Amino acid sequence: MSYQTPYLVFSGTKSRYLAEKICKSLDCPLGQMNVQHFADGEFSVSYEESIRGRDVFLVQSTFPSADNLMELLLMVDAAKRASAHSIIAVVPYFGWARQDRKDKPRVGIGAKLIADMLATAGIDRLITMDLHADQIQGFFNVPVDHLYASSVFLDYIKSDLPIDNLIIATPDVGGTKRASSYSKYLGVPMVICHKSRLRANEVAEMRIIGDVKGADVLLIDDMVDTAGTITKAADLMLANGAKSVRAIVSHAVMSDPATQRVTESDLTEMIFTDSIPYNKTCEKARILSIAPMFAEAIRRVCNAESISSLYVI
Repeated sequence: MSYQTPYLVFSGTKSRYLAEKICKSLDCPLGQMNVQHFADGEFSVSYEESIRGRDVFLVQSTFPSADNLMELLLMVDAAKRASAHSIIAVVPYFGWARQDRKDKPRVGIGAKLIADMLATAGIDRLITMDLHADQIQGFFNVPVDHLYASSVFLDYIKSDLPIDNLIIATPDVGGTKRASSYSKYLGVPMVICHKSRLRANEVAEMRIIGDVKGADVLLIDDMVDTAGTITKAADLMLANGAKSVRAIVSHAVMSDPATQRVTESDLTEMIFTDSIPYNKTCEKARILSIAPMFAEAIRRVCNAESISSLYVI
């Protein structure tokens, strides 16, 4: 009888590219799963190998459309009904995270709803990265391993960027804590962009708090959607005397017309991870893989080892 690993890794349809990289880092095969689609858009999930008594890791980011979330829920439910020992959702990009509180009357809290749906479906643990709001971890009643892309980005910053004249910037006040962590770790100054909005995805006014004259500016953010904020911040930095402006973003949602805006902007480059598939052409885009980091987290979870050393900042 051949030896079986105690865990198996499966992937949703749209995150297969990342799951394959994770499995390569783990030196294990990607589990066999089938998704059957019906004419009306409904689909069903089935595992094509036994998972009884195994620790099952399900890789699926919940970026739009909602089919990705529904596919993950069906994967969890099928694994539970197939007697998996434990079910760990690996969700590099946790969608609906911008809805983490009631910011006006009569609105839902989408992040809490998604957490409840995953828990009801039957997950035993969540592994995710750079949540839009840290408090979302508290929406879950199961363990949450919240990884940070900083461990990937910092190696790139120290090896490829001009550190001597570097200033860390945040495109909005909400990202101050994240930018401050980079600033303290690298020992460089930080500035803040303060913005006001007329409505979602539309910036009305923006101004800089701090001095960027003659500096190489590095904008830090957790996600870029339409790229309106980050390109406007870059233009403002240069108008205030910055030498160059780059952006580091964990999740590249990149909804249209984001690619066009980045291409036409004064950004030198935009660096982001492969938590979300990005298939468009943009000469300024540089993609760093988070697969080795997630593979190491999976390995340590399986071996009941601490993952705190993965947290650089």
